[in-house]
Amino acid sequence: MEISHIIFVIVSSFAIVAILMPFLIGYLVAHKEGQSIREEGPKWHEKKSGTPTMGGLLIILATFVTDIWVGLWQGQLDRSLLITTFVIVLYGCIGFIDDFIKVFKKRNLGLRAYQKALLQVVVGIIFLYVYNDDQLPMNFTIPGLLSVNSAVIFILFTIFWLVGFSNATNLTDGLDGLLGGLGAISYATYGIISLNQNRVDLAIVCFSVVGALLAFLIYNHKPAKIFMGDVGSLALGAGLAAISILLGRYWSLLLIGLVYVIETLSVMLQVFSFKVFHRRIFKMTPIHHHFEMMGWSEWKIDITFWIVGAICSAIYLILFV
Repeated sequence: MEISHIIFVIVSSFAIVAILMPFLIGYLVAHKEGQSIREEGPKWHEKKSGTPTMGGLLIILATFVTDIWVGLWQGQLDRSLLITTFVIVLYGCIGFIDDFIKVFKKRNLGLRAYQKALLQVVVGIIFLYVYNDDQLPMNFTIPGLLSVNSAVIFILFTIFWLVGFSNATNLTDGLDGLLGGLGAISYATYGIISLNQNRVDLAIVCFSVVGALLAFLIYNHKPAKIFMGDVGSLALGAGLAAISILLGRYWSLLLIGLVYVIETLSVMLQVFSFKVFHRRIFKMTPIHHHFEMMGWSEWKIDITFWIVGAICSAIYLILFV
């Protein structure tokens, strides 16, 4: 895949989001459909209440349209491209239902936890069904420790990976621009890995998401004119998990997506510590709120986390690609 083709992919999805986003923002503002800020968050986030959300809709639309037309143009409209695109779309649909309940039904909690988890598992099963055992290597490996040729273990792991990272990116999406920047870095990294493995189909998906996120950041950087919503955050994490599995590099996501992992672990450790020891480890979780409570500005947190994400991605590319 030539550099010019990569640029076409990025520009295509960038243009779709950049052109259509003002219309989506205008519609949501006109109908007074905005995000309700959760009460347990930082008090100064209350001023963000009413900001339009569900901007992830256009990220998914741009990715879908670009994947299809570029896939046809490049002759890469194969099963890998289609299933990865539809994992992103279907997890986006779960997020859309969640956002719709929050925004239009005015129920701040959205989907119940078990409802969301069940839908996420169902999409994971669909992913595995479409990519059956003659396509996916059913070999679960922990480098240097374990290698098990078990379809059952691999299936359970794959579902866990999709559900886990979709929730991890969802937790990370708590500050203006934070997930948009991190997501662009992560997908660009997997785009480079895909090209290195001659997986043009997956590279198309990766760089289409990069273009969409770069355009989204125009409207989502602080002060955000629109939020991504669960429709975007759930889709991004699931897409990363699916791509890491299809590339046969699922453990790479622990380093490339280290920030998402830390965000999730901070919540888990906080809950465990409070339930067992009745003490909090962090001022507030996910951990980006901890730094806010310490007096860091949103821009400082964004840039710091982006740099950490970029360094982790660079380390992986240098060491393993």
